[in-house]
Amino acid sequence: MAEAADIARLDQLDGWPAPEEQAEWYGDAGVERLLVEAYRGGRMHHAWLIGGPRGIGKATLAYRFVRFALTHPDPARAPDVDSLAIAPDAPAARKIAARSHPNVLTLARPWDEKGKRYMSSLTIDEIRRTIPFFGSTAGEAGWRIAIIDSADDMNANAANALLKILEEPPKRSLFLVLSHAPGRLLPTIRSRCRRLDLAPLEPAGIERALAQFTDAEPDVRRFAALAGEGSLRRAIRFLDDDAIAIGRAFARVTAQFPRFDASAAHALGDIVAQRGADEAFQNYQDLMFDWLGRRARGLPEPDAAVLPAAIAATPLARFAEVWEKVRHSSAEVEGLNLDRKQFVLTSLAMLARATRM
Repeated sequence: MAEAADIARLDQLDGWPAPEEQAEWYGDAGVERLLVEAYRGGRMHHAWLIGGPRGIGKATLAYRFVRFALTHPDPARAPDVDSLAIAPDAPAARKIAARSHPNVLTLARPWDEKGKRYMSSLTIDEIRRTIPFFGSTAGEAGWRIAIIDSADDMNANAANALLKILEEPPKRSLFLVLSHAPGRLLPTIRSRCRRLDLAPLEPAGIERALAQFTDAEPDVRRFAALAGEGSLRRAIRFLDDDAIAIGRAFARVTAQFPRFDASAAHALGDIVAQRGADEAFQNYQDLMFDWLGRRARGLPEPDAAVLPAAIAATPLARFAEVWEKVRHSSAEVEGLNLDRKQFVLTSLAMLARATRM
């Protein structure tokens, strides 16, 4: 049987530190100050629902707070600081990074030893691990903290089990419930948590992270930071050569709108639809839906040097309608294994038509 330390953390990116190992925070400093004030002021709710898109640092923030709380178990004596940062060599930090702190329980989709993969949902058996965890004497003085990462993965039975625990929380217990889409959780779970929604990361913050952990050239880091649309996880995917080529090819096509440049569209389709290019197809979809989403919300482009300027005169509802049609077509391509290049050509033609008055 594989040891826990030998199994890669769920969703961990190769070459990047897991959230429990990450010492830096690239998001809004204000949310850290909010947590410090709540903790020191005796207003620490027993359950926090930390929400926001995938890849913006929800788990990183959760573990930063855990390190802070376990390093300063008495809220009245916790330092009045703006940051949750704890030295990496502090005892709590070292144990949390090694996934060995007795006062921390992380609940996620479990590893299937037989199938050698992670299960498709966070099960009720995982949630029930909180019973002995909170029912026993804490391994060390202070809080006992459960991190649910992510609550979106819970099946119905697991969600109901978590709800029961949240209704009658044990003494000196904290729950950090992470969700990519909090609105889809049970209303009763949401009502028992204090909500903390994180904003997408600023491009500058993503660039700092990329500079720290990659040797990519500055212009490549800049492109990835912008294409990531506030998500470090997505930005990392745009560091490879194929992703850069797709981004530039996509920009060449959309820069010609409302004219549809068939030659440029075919060139992009050839990149996206090459054999075994699942990642390329996903990158194209990310760019396309980001482009549509910004226009449906009336937002400008993040950087006109990388992506084309917004076509402000087009009715916004038209882009929302195209978004729905393209999303449906995308699901059919994925589900029925249809021609990806044809999808690229068709979707680009729809985008071009949407920009015509």
